[in-house]
Amino acid sequence: MAKSSGRSFSRRASGRRGSVTVIEDHVSRSYTRNAKIAFWVVSIVAGLLAATVLADTWHPILALLLGGVLGVAVALPIAAVIAIWPVLRVIVWWLPEIVFTTDCVLGFVVLAQHTTLAVRLVVVVVLAAPFAFPKVRRHVMKVAWCFISRHRLRTCFAEFIIGNNRASLPFVLWARPTLVGESVWLWLRPGLAMSDLEGRLEQIAAACWADKVTVERASQSNSAYVRMDISRRDALTGTVVSPLTGEIREPSDALIQPSTLVLDTPADGLDLDDVTEAFVLDAQKNTVKNGRTDNGKKPGPARETVTVPAAHGADDISDYID
Repeated sequence: MAKSSGRSFSRRASGRRGSVTVIEDHVSRSYTRNAKIAFWVVSIVAGLLAATVLADTWHPILALLLGGVLGVAVALPIAAVIAIWPVLRVIVWWLPEIVFTTDCVLGFVVLAQHTTLAVRLVVVVVLAAPFAFPKVRRHVMKVAWCFISRHRLRTCFAEFIIGNNRASLPFVLWARPTLVGESVWLWLRPGLAMSDLEGRLEQIAAACWADKVTVERASQSNSAYVRMDISRRDALTGTVVSPLTGEIREPSDALIQPSTLVLDTPADGLDLDDVTEAFVLDAQKNTVKNGRTDNGKKPGPARETVTVPAAHGADDISDYID
């Protein structure tokens, strides 16, 4: 194994010196240190507890030795899990894909061992037939984008969180498809706040191959629990089919005919000098029918003309009083 610079694992490939990064060097040292601490703490505590219980039936020295052995036996698996947790974490991240791929390969192998070629072709066609429908393909792609977004978010977080030694990676809990993309729930670990994600939304959107990304709290009582909405398309640009359009009737000819208001007033205006008393009497006869006016009310009594003499030095206002 070749010596690497700042890497945990290296290898020789095709006679040339190269390296493949599995665990970053500072991450490996950190987990190794935590594994040692966990081993000594767990072995001492578990050993003392076991020795205390065994001292009732065994000699104290023998009980102490047996307690130490039991403590080491309990502490070793815990320390081993902590030491290899970076590798186990990657396996947990890819567990759905690993399980799906393994089931497909093993299922096809078992099918090939117990059936003929014709039966295998029929099974493959039946399983692949639903993908011929666009609706099925869209639903499958929505679920696939949920898994892709989870991996892209981890990659993006590793760049601007772990790369700067600021905090630990947040837990990507689960994701579900939405009308415009995906919603991903995160659990922020110590050293990281939602404001750190809000300042990196453009980088996160670029990492997820999305249009835009928004983040908000998913819990009113716990600020570590947040939801990230990934938008890949604009829902407002689509065509919405509404059943109300079928209820709109065509306008009739009577409604669309233009109406014209004809006035008998001459173009140069109304000449009040032409209005005679005979014209006024004819208009009153036309409006009064059966003792009632057009609005259904009886005409009021005739008004008398009162002439008020003008005071000395004042204007004559009798012309203004009807």
